[in-house]
Amino acid sequence: MIPDTLLIEAESLLAACRACGKKLATAESCTGGLIAAVLTAIAGSSDVVERGFVTYSNEAKTELIGVPAELIARRGAVSEDVARAMAEGAIHHSRADIAVAVTGVAGPGGGSAEKPVGLVCFGLARRGEPARSEHHVFPGDRTAIRAATVAHAFALVRAAL
Repeated sequence: MIPDTLLIEAESLLAACRACGKKLATAESCTGGLIAAVLTAIAGSSDVVERGFVTYSNEAKTELIGVPAELIARRGAVSEDVARAMAEGAIHHSRADIAVAVTGVAGPGGGSAEKPVGLVCFGLARRGEPARSEHHVFPGDRTAIRAATVAHAFALVRAAL
């Protein structure tokens, strides 16, 4: 079930994208397609959502959106470098104007001292511009971390408009 707050944010983001004439792509790991699912839960979203890539495995990151396997091996799948490469790959493999990418540790397991549960790296790319990245550590359980990730991804796209 998608929280009403996320649906309201999605509707607002879709309207903002329409107003700017921008199409959007997503590249998702820790959210497993939840960003695209929330956006496409809104009727008429197909005029904004160009495509979504669920790249949960390292192989999918490489095969679907061109993230270099060497980069994943060197920096780890949960890293700003990989998030940036995911966003760039989503732009390159789509007709979107803006791409948002997420990779992280949603828990409850899989965390470490260096990469704790709740760590999410975000990438944002705009066609023709260098991609950027950032990371956040979100509190809560798996559901809360994934919902916070979706909300922050929406905020990044809105700021990029």
